[in-house]
Amino acid sequence: MNEPLSLAFALAAGLLLGAMFYGGLWWTVRRGVSSRRPALLFLGSVLLRMGLALAGLYFVAAGHWQRLLLCLLGFVLARIVVLWLTRPPEENPPTRPLEESHAP
Repeated sequence: MNEPLSLAFALAAGLLLGAMFYGGLWWTVRRGVSSRRPALLFLGSVLLRMGLALAGLYFVAAGHWQRLLLCLLGFVLARIVVLWLTRPPEENPPTRPLEESHAP
């Protein structure tokens, strides 16, 4: 595999790993609120998410620091995307006054 293609693969893999990690965190928090055993759910979730993320980073890097760096960049970008997609709706959006005065 040529170098630019492997670097693009590393970035895409980082995005996928980050989406699974942070999406799994979002799912766990939403389920943990109403769970009968939230501690077990959170512990299992963090072990599974960390294991998948670390194994994925190790596999993608394959001993190359450039791939690891791009994979981590994709992981952080996925965090930003997941935060944006899962943000709560605004409760009090700014409203414009009904009448605006333009007089001095």
